[in-house]
Amino acid sequence: MEKVNILAIGAHPDDIEFGCGGALIKYAEKGHHIFLLIMTGGGLGGSASVRTREQKDSGKIMGVQKIFWGGYEDTHLIVDVDLIGEIESVIAKVQPDFIFCHFPDDTHQDHRHLAQAIMSATRYIRNVLFYEGPTTQNFNPQVFVDIADTLDKKEKALQAHRSQVMKTNIEDLSIVEVARSSANFRGIQGRVKYAEAFHSLRLFINI
Repeated sequence: MEKVNILAIGAHPDDIEFGCGGALIKYAEKGHHIFLLIMTGGGLGGSASVRTREQKDSGKIMGVQKIFWGGYEDTHLIVDVDLIGEIESVIAKVQPDFIFCHFPDDTHQDHRHLAQAIMSATRYIRNVLFYEGPTTQNFNPQVFVDIADTLDKKEKALQAHRSQVMKTNIEDLSIVEVARSSANFRGIQGRVKYAEAFHSLRLFINI
């Protein structure tokens, strides 16, 4: 089986794990090459240096080959030529067959702006899938990945972001519980027990 390169892009540490961690782990376990691009250190959600370390720990759990960092400050992502160029430069290095990224309709401005920049930067990429997060709105998925076999490892990857686990702004509810509930809900939609769901910007089915 030919191995493919997968690039997942997130605004902050732990965004990717929630949105597509189960699918990425599934790819990694089949020998495919996983790369991450994290645009900020998440400094407004805690210490950026701590969150960077947590992201590296999580990456090891997921089987990530390399993490690229955008170097932007939290909440300072603006759709301009620099942001688009930064994404394009990583795409040129990774040569991805698939890209996973934030959905454009999101109440967090970093997620929203990054998604807009990604749509420009990925205009020549064949397969681009938007994932959802806790602040995503109006998400209407058409693509589902069964993550029953990788949900436990996805949860461990989320738990590696120790400083963020309880920062859901919902009383007594951890991000791990939110992720499992979401996986169960999307699984029901996809007629399996647990799934991640995606909205496709482009998806080629090769016959």
